[in-house]
Amino acid sequence: MKRFRNLVIGGIQSKVLALILVSMLLVAAVFLLSMVAQSNMLTELTNETNERQVSTMTGTTEDVIENVITQNMTRVSLLESALTDKLFGNLAIRVKMVGDYARTLLTHADSVPRAEWRRPDAAHDGELFVKALFAPGLNEDAADERLGIIANLEPMMLSVCAAYEADNIWFTLPEGATLMADTVPGNWINEDGSYVAYDAPERYWYTQAVEAGTLIYTDVEYDRRRDGELALTCALPVYDDNGTLLGVAGADFYLKEMQQSIIEASQSGGFLVVVNQYGHVIMSPEEQGVFRVVNSADAADLRMSESPELAALVRDAMQGKTDVRLVSTADGNYYMLGVPMKTVGWTLLACCSEIEAEKPVRQLQEDYHAIQQEAVSLHRSKSAQNKTQMWIVLAVLLVSMLAGAYYLGKRIVRPLNTITRKIAQLSETNLEFKMEDAYRTGDEVEELALSFAAISHKTVEYLNTVKRVTAEKERIGTELALATQIQAAMLPHVVPAFPERKDFDIIGCMDPAKEVGGDFFDYFLVDKDHLCMVMADVSGKGIPAALFMMVSKIILQSVAMLGGSPAEILTKTNEAICSNNEAQMFVTVWVGILELSTGKLTCANAGHEYPVFKRPNGKFELFKDKHGFVIGAFDGTEYKEYEMQLEPGTKLFVYTDGVPEATNAAKELFGTERMLTALNGAPDAAPADILKNVKKAVDGFVEEAEQFDDLTMMCLEYKKID
Repeated sequence: MKRFRNLVIGGIQSKVLALILVSMLLVAAVFLLSMVAQSNMLTELTNETNERQVSTMTGTTEDVIENVITQNMTRVSLLESALTDKLFGNLAIRVKMVGDYARTLLTHADSVPRAEWRRPDAAHDGELFVKALFAPGLNEDAADERLGIIANLEPMMLSVCAAYEADNIWFTLPEGATLMADTVPGNWINEDGSYVAYDAPERYWYTQAVEAGTLIYTDVEYDRRRDGELALTCALPVYDDNGTLLGVAGADFYLKEMQQSIIEASQSGGFLVVVNQYGHVIMSPEEQGVFRVVNSADAADLRMSESPELAALVRDAMQGKTDVRLVSTADGNYYMLGVPMKTVGWTLLACCSEIEAEKPVRQLQEDYHAIQQEAVSLHRSKSAQNKTQMWIVLAVLLVSMLAGAYYLGKRIVRPLNTITRKIAQLSETNLEFKMEDAYRTGDEVEELALSFAAISHKTVEYLNTVKRVTAEKERIGTELALATQIQAAMLPHVVPAFPERKDFDIIGCMDPAKEVGGDFFDYFLVDKDHLCMVMADVSGKGIPAALFMMVSKIILQSVAMLGGSPAEILTKTNEAICSNNEAQMFVTVWVGILELSTGKLTCANAGHEYPVFKRPNGKFELFKDKHGFVIGAFDGTEYKEYEMQLEPGTKLFVYTDGVPEATNAAKELFGTERMLTALNGAPDAAPADILKNVKKAVDGFVEEAEQFDDLTMMCLEYKKID
């Protein structure tokens, strides 16, 4: 709540004012109804005008799409597609005629006379001339025999080109000799008078035809011998009855006239695009953007276009005629349809810019908005007069009602203001609110004061209790902190543990789940040649486990210092603990004594976790030793021991169950497999780093989950320096 002079914003008084204000607004609604009735006529007129304009726009839009786009685009695309199919069909017929005749000649070579063949002659430029071309390194004499056979093709080549008004046609033998008819024989002569080598078997049309094994149409390329004119090649591999390649027949088709036809078919906002079987744009009037023509090496496959609508349209059009679709591209939106050119496997796309197609619609929209604005202006002028009258009446009502609400609200909130002031005067020395006669109003205000007085009294009592409990907790916390220090001091904590010894390295750590824990580890020299190592886990948690841990550690270390074997140490420790174990607690223990001069390790296990060993050049692996019973459970238990021979470089890792049984928020256990993975992440690291790696892996697995058990580990590396 905020106070503004004598009015409390957000208090009861302001709420009374809000109530009056709402009532006033309801009254204003009555006036609005009268305004609505007066403006109905204007509204109906506006609605009728809007509906008429919308109907006109909708009908016109449908006509534009139907007549201008669908009919025109379909007609033009089908016409161009049929014309192109005919042109390419004629091209295929020419190539097949030459290929069939060449096959007849080559398969009956013994009965075919050898015809004379000629080399390129610039004197015949501008007329059809048949000449022989050779691949680099091909000897003319070696090719003369077979070239003389196919030279019989010359009359057919000339007649076919003349009949179809073609510029060239050829047949190439596999060894590299080519018989070609064209109108530019001078282009095959170098400046020094030598002939241009033509390695036809390495040309793209030859290799594509042989790989396909049937008639093919190549991608569009720029013919440098025809001033960079766009052209494609139709090629047909020719085989004998045994499937042996006899050669490849081919002819170029220049797209200049077809390109000009595509350009002339372009209208305002509409144009045609030819896409080949590879999805490349090969003819288009567009010089920029996605529909421009580029060399095949740089051409993009429209079937893989970033525009999914365009890619789908091209793929569908290669299968059959599509419907008109609105396609979004990087250059803008287009109404498009596609028609396949079945002869050559190409596709003709008819495109119309959405902007151009919808110009009439936009004009109608502009006319519509003008009419609408005129109607709105008339409506506003009529409504303004009624609004002025209404606001005057509302202003008078507002002033009258707010004045009455202010007076009434002030009487209601006076006792509440008194309660608020008394509460503000409470302090640390005076925390209790007491009931007074000023609050006895006989309504909810009195009930509020009584309730607050009762709560205030209980709060004072509760604070006194909290002070006593807090003081007690601080005392217990101090004692627990001291216990933690004492327990930590009892465990080995000097690093390095034996700085004067270079024949081994050992380190351990314990992270208790509570202030003090029940795990413990120890390592000490029984004599100069024997290192005793202990890893233990007391049942239970907290202070009882910590006390039992201290007793067990002292007893076990005292027995070990007497010089017994690991089995004897466990047996005597069990007898000592069982003699006075009224708490019925127990402890799991692993004990190992390492003879440093020989590497012989003698161990005994009283119900503890399996140790982990790493041999030199090996990895950490569990050693599943035989367990005896836990210490402190039964008197008279005897323990067995086993021996292992440690080679220099061997590492030992022992731990308590707090490592594999660490649990994450999903109640999953860390497990021995993850522990071994962490150990083998850096198996050659120093013992201290190995403990850090395992602790890091456990923390990363557990994350924010609560630690339920002590986390205790110890690692030894045996070096044996002679």
